[in-house]
Amino acid sequence: MAGPSLAGGGTRKKARIEIIPLIDVIFFLLATFVLFTLSLNKSNGVAGINLPMSETGENRDPAGTVTISVTDAGTIAWNKDYISLAEFIDRLKTYKAAEPDGRILINGDEGALFNAALYVFDEARKSGFQKIFIETKVRPASAR
Repeated sequence: MAGPSLAGGGTRKKARIEIIPLIDVIFFLLATFVLFTLSLNKSNGVAGINLPMSETGENRDPAGTVTISVTDAGTIAWNKDYISLAEFIDRLKTYKAAEPDGRILINGDEGALFNAALYVFDEARKSGFQKIFIETKVRPASAR
């Protein structure tokens, strides 16, 4: 006899595990995980901003807050939309009319010029906003 026989007279086939569909599923799960973690960005500012570190940072409530980003190149973004300086002033006035007690969060890159962040701060104060915050990362205890 050449191999094990079955009741029907046939031979038992060897089981095969197909690895290609398994690899496809793993890559799909990996891609889903990466996209999901990228969407967990808490900031409403533009991507790629490298925030400065601070020891005294506090958690914030994002409700009723507009994030104004200042990039290292000196450009300004309203939430995630890049805008010109003239449009920035117009949006500040419109936001103040809609939300008299609104909050402004300045999200500036650590490589941005201080003058650009100061301009955003001054214009927000001129528009009448009293609640203006600067977004930072919390410095780890080992870096102190």
